[in-house]
Amino acid sequence: MNSLPPEYLDKRQISQSFEHVAATYEQWARLQKMVGEELLERLQWLKLVPHQILDVGAGVGRLSRALSRQYKQAHVYNVDIALEMVKVGHLHAPRWFSKQHFVCADAAQLPFADDSVDLLVSNLMLQWCNDIQVIFAEFARVLKPEGALFFSTFGPDTLKELRESWASVDNASHVNRFLDMHNYGDALLQVGFSNPVMDVDRFQFTYSDAKQLMKELKHIGAHNLTAGRSHALTGKRKFQAMLAAYEEYRSAEGLLPATYEVVYGHAWGKKLSQIGRR
Repeated sequence: MNSLPPEYLDKRQISQSFEHVAATYEQWARLQKMVGEELLERLQWLKLVPHQILDVGAGVGRLSRALSRQYKQAHVYNVDIALEMVKVGHLHAPRWFSKQHFVCADAAQLPFADDSVDLLVSNLMLQWCNDIQVIFAEFARVLKPEGALFFSTFGPDTLKELRESWASVDNASHVNRFLDMHNYGDALLQVGFSNPVMDVDRFQFTYSDAKQLMKELKHIGAHNLTAGRSHALTGKRKFQAMLAAYEEYRSAEGLLPATYEVVYGHAWGKKLSQIGRR
């Protein structure tokens, strides 16, 4: 029996991780909010008027609710692999005459018909997927030929300080792997998307110590879930050595940085529609 590659992510464990943090996720997910707002800004230039919108990896529905306000006539489908996230999103949705819908589903097997969606949005979800080409093929299947895809995800410099600090201690996987921007662009073309456009932004948050960063990651369900992680408890000596290595990044202001490389992308369905572009 072949062992799993060290970067492999187990879907069941991902789902369980987000189930556990659903109730308090919103109060900790500051980067997710910021990147979601940027995605909304990028949608402003679309002339496309969507009637069916999918938010894949919707979490507790913050972006979905904003999409409903931006496109008042559209049906917006909140899709997430974690049932508790979907339930919390439903609790925050409008109670009367709502065009928001809630679906617990895997991004690799969306329960939607071929060519049925005008706009598909995904905010910081793709980094949890093992085979991005499979996911993009599914996105291409449900999108109408003239439909649009807008997404964000993390690039390889994300949490580089934490990764390098752990690498100085042992060879185990301690931080999830993140693909390069070009991998996403290539995968979009391979499954038939038109005119993909990619760009990168970087965010840096600061903390008084590395434990504060790790606490924040835990509260948004973003702890290490790779197959290559150590399944034994991390010894106190190793953990202290990692903390000491992280101290090398402490700034003149006395704070420790955590870098996030955010990859943004958008593309069109299999037949590029000029009506959707200025």
